[in-house]
Amino acid sequence: MEKIVRSVCQACHCECGVFVHVRDGVAIRIEGDKSHLMNRGFICVKGVAYPELVYHSDRVRYPLRRAGEWGEGKWERISWDEALDGIARKVTKIKEKYGAESIAAIHGTGPRSSLYSTTLLAYALGSPNVASVDLHICFAPSVIAEFSTIGESVMMERGPDYSSANCIMVWGGNPLVSHPARGMEIIEAKRERNAKLIVVDPRRTLLASEADLWLQVRPGTDAALALGMINTIIEEKLYDEKFISNWCYGFDALRDRAKNYPPERVAEITWVLADKVKEAARIYATTKPAALHHRVAIEQNINSVQTNRALVSLIALTGNIGVKGGNLFSTRPTGYVGSATLLRGKEFRPDPEIENKRIGSKEFPFISGPEAPLPFVHPILLVEAISTGKPYPVKALFCGGGNPVVNIQNSKAVWEALKKLELNVVMDFFMTPTAELADYVLPVATWVERDECCDQMYMNYISARQKAVEPLFESWDDMKIAIELVKRIPWANSKFLPWKDVSEFNNWRVQGMGITFEDFKKKGCILEPMKYKEYEEKGFSTPTKKVELYSTGFEKYGYDPLPSYEEPPESPLSTPDLLEDYPLILISGGRCIQYFHSEGRQILSLRKLTPDPEIEVHPDTARKLGIAEGNWVYVETPRVKGEKVRFKAKLTASIHPKIVHARHGWWFPEKPAPEHGCFDSNVNVVLSGAPPRERICGSVPTRGTLCRIYK
Repeated sequence: MEKIVRSVCQACHCECGVFVHVRDGVAIRIEGDKSHLMNRGFICVKGVAYPELVYHSDRVRYPLRRAGEWGEGKWERISWDEALDGIARKVTKIKEKYGAESIAAIHGTGPRSSLYSTTLLAYALGSPNVASVDLHICFAPSVIAEFSTIGESVMMERGPDYSSANCIMVWGGNPLVSHPARGMEIIEAKRERNAKLIVVDPRRTLLASEADLWLQVRPGTDAALALGMINTIIEEKLYDEKFISNWCYGFDALRDRAKNYPPERVAEITWVLADKVKEAARIYATTKPAALHHRVAIEQNINSVQTNRALVSLIALTGNIGVKGGNLFSTRPTGYVGSATLLRGKEFRPDPEIENKRIGSKEFPFISGPEAPLPFVHPILLVEAISTGKPYPVKALFCGGGNPVVNIQNSKAVWEALKKLELNVVMDFFMTPTAELADYVLPVATWVERDECCDQMYMNYISARQKAVEPLFESWDDMKIAIELVKRIPWANSKFLPWKDVSEFNNWRVQGMGITFEDFKKKGCILEPMKYKEYEEKGFSTPTKKVELYSTGFEKYGYDPLPSYEEPPESPLSTPDLLEDYPLILISGGRCIQYFHSEGRQILSLRKLTPDPEIEVHPDTARKLGIAEGNWVYVETPRVKGEKVRFKAKLTASIHPKIVHARHGWWFPEKPAPEHGCFDSNVNVVLSGAPPRERICGSVPTRGTLCRIYK
């Protein structure tokens, strides 16, 4: 018997609507849902290939307990009762000996529900220590900048109104690959409505090749480029005078700051010609309405927060906030409990005295303090606490995916730190290098096997994910694991996980809308009409109720209240003495549509498309170094001396001759445990999380440090 189940894919951030074809209880095919607002029928290769992941022979099938030393690969199958009872006993002993703050959790990027299940679990256990493998270089810098400036996030997947924009500026992002459903909207605007397209990227991506203007910026200098555009807009009086007069705080101060960045000086810093800086500013400021989209490339350096402050200031200066075709505030159906509430809502945050104990709360108050808009522990500080016991010991870790060994900088230090834990619980689909170091490995259900509410990347609607098949083997939903574990721990605070099961949790999220989750599944999507210029009624959610071009919040904490630029710590300008040994600039992390960060390397159909870790090198550079297409090369940086990783050379004129781009997230499931080759071609082996870091959220230069490559 065959049936078709309407659901939502979770192979990446987009969360596209899909139909899952099921025959005799087996998911046999996945196709795009033409009626879904995100993708309108599109589906990428990861979505098509997802049944391979669901039924993969290497998938973790049962709860496992380590039976030997770390990394020996000796495991014993146990029941869920044995696993949960054993974990509960061990975490209780750790809490009694070291205190609740010695318990921590870590998760990967969204939208998997482990994002909030691990957070709520740690809070229920009395600990504020929830880390993310990547928030310090992804999402958080923008959240801090935007919340401090306008009180909301409008520049990432949510916010840009491509469908009505007459100008689109994409800065440090490649949505045709990273968020293809949204990237298609940009192409449609360009080709069908002749919208102007500006792309800022060191690489000539497919999107950049479509652009009216491509700015090939030097990595790490985006803040200077944005300030140069602000300079032109102000000097040539291209700004929206009425909006600034009524709704902006600190315009005069920003004007004075921008005077320090005339296009001629910016050209020297950024490698972008002064005339192009002016042209980009003029096109963006005068082609109304205009939408600006940025992504993580600008966040992976020490100017991350201030670059975002400069970009949101560009939107404000031109009056493109809250207008159709500009950058919009997202809306949610009234009564719905969104993911943001679970992650940062007041009702789900620990008491301030507990939050003050969070690792990094004094060093990074905007990401780790009681007033942080999206509280988390910097992953490098968590690794250091595990390794050194400072500021206090961390002895237990709950890992909700994310594969920290691969995805955190200085991977070998992460590997050694995890061995020092007294309890390491990993919840994942496969035996990753991180899972190989666990005490317990718990099998989790894929999105094909789960019922969920989806909202993370949507602007004004929510979707229902429907379970297409029953969870395979003994896999459980991430939320079920957290709920059931807390039931076994009498001292846990059930306020953070009050639901008896996942079904009750799903119903709770939509009950304020006057429906049940079953009703929601029948509807599929619920749309909330967009609202424009809401600030005219209630102002902005900032201390001054205005757009804070001059941030009073930053001033309060001693940070520069105006957008600013700092030269990268290793660069042709800051460390010219290093150029003889490290003559190239390394960037990493550009997306590959076949993989979602470190996921997917064991999926055969995807691996065939991109079988090897590649590094992009300009042909002129390769010729000078004696490197040919397909040669394996080593990469070294001054950030982690004595280490090197290997990549296969891909020669392309789409990259600047002084820049190379290495793929990220590489490990080799087919190689022997426990490492699975995670130190062979993982760029994080030669990237460091050590200081200097960005002052406000601790970003580190994973894009823009110096390097050398050789055969």
